[in-house]
Amino acid sequence: MQVTETLNEGLKRGYTITITAAELDEKVTAKLLEAQPEVEMKGFRKGKVPLAMLRKTFGDRVLGDAMQEAVDGAMSEHFEKSGDRPAMQPKIEMEGGESWKPGNDVVVTVAYEALPAIPDVDLSGIKLERMVVKAGDDAVTEALENLAKTAQNFEKRRKGSKAKDGDQVVIDFEGFVDGEAFEGGKGEDYPLVLGSGSFIPGFEDQLVGAKEEEAVEVKVTFPEQYGAAHLAGKEALFKCTVKEVRGPKEAEIDDELAKKFGAEDLAALKGQIAERLEAEYVGAARAILKRGLLDQLDAAVKFDLPPSLVEAEAAQIAHQLWHEENPEVHDHNHGSIEPSDEHKKLAERRVRLGLLLAELGRKQEIEVTDAEFTQAVLNQARQYPGQERAFFEFVQQNPQMQQQLRAPIFEDKVVDYVVSGAEVAEKEVSKDDLQKAIEALDEM
Repeated sequence: MQVTETLNEGLKRGYTITITAAELDEKVTAKLLEAQPEVEMKGFRKGKVPLAMLRKTFGDRVLGDAMQEAVDGAMSEHFEKSGDRPAMQPKIEMEGGESWKPGNDVVVTVAYEALPAIPDVDLSGIKLERMVVKAGDDAVTEALENLAKTAQNFEKRRKGSKAKDGDQVVIDFEGFVDGEAFEGGKGEDYPLVLGSGSFIPGFEDQLVGAKEEEAVEVKVTFPEQYGAAHLAGKEALFKCTVKEVRGPKEAEIDDELAKKFGAEDLAALKGQIAERLEAEYVGAARAILKRGLLDQLDAAVKFDLPPSLVEAEAAQIAHQLWHEENPEVHDHNHGSIEPSDEHKKLAERRVRLGLLLAELGRKQEIEVTDAEFTQAVLNQARQYPGQERAFFEFVQQNPQMQQQLRAPIFEDKVVDYVVSGAEVAEKEVSKDDLQKAIEALDEM
């Protein structure tokens, strides 16, 4: 077997692997001899099938396995000797392809981009600032008031009152398209909060001003991207009867409210809210500190980047941002999205930092534990209530998904390692200052 270098330009590598016909035949023979003791065939005792018969019966299948093992072995040996680590899956092609015939040498071409050598970075000079925010009385009171709004009740208004935004109307309704009632367009005693956006755009607006026992005809147009294809973009008429108009009544901020949210009393609820708020503040402050760290690391090192990784990252960024700007499109049935120079610049930063953090983690032998990975799977599975088992099976069968779940955990552990050795100054700030800093991150 011979490995010959054909390209060594920057990070690009090219090789040909030649496996002689004699080497391949030797591997096939060795595999057949290994299997011979266990083979049973009509007319022969177990283990006594002649090698020639085995070659005739199983030769083609074993030949393919032998070729694959030979190429895989040559690649493993090459990577071990050269120290190369491919940036992406190497492109492997067999010369001759389907026209290759047994008895000929096998020549395989291999092309890949090698990961660059990552220079050492001096972590001792990193200085960071960690924002600290206390959950003050005002923040806790604001959170309590928001809880009270979510726990609000509605009480019947006096007869003749006109419904307004924020009121709840109890309605019977039936929908018609082209004069025909459609399936799923009918409801009775439905409590609809006006302004909640629960129904089709424009529906709730036309019930503002309605009174108890009043009949109202609501004319709307279903959105083009409506879930039911037979209704998408269609004009509809809903015949509604308002049975009650109810006004909102916020819950009292007292022990009874606290018990609704699982707390023993109001004081305990306030304590829980303060803990939750401070946990949120810590998370936000960490995001700001992490950005500061990544900015310093990005400025500290420069090295060649594999073009394939940058191109793939830029394409992913462009695709993600396009969908954020076009939220009505949920599939991928759209034209190609060309990454801009800004996308490419951001991709270069992400790839550079990703490779640097990966190298730091490798040198420190940082790993994602089984317990950490399992917890990540559990957290993700909660987003699919009732389908948790199917999600677990999907993850088990999908190495790419496993990597997606491990990657952020690994990155956070590397960040924690770097932060642990950095000079970190704590700065107490207000909630508003923290919020402005978070908003500034989104603008970068």
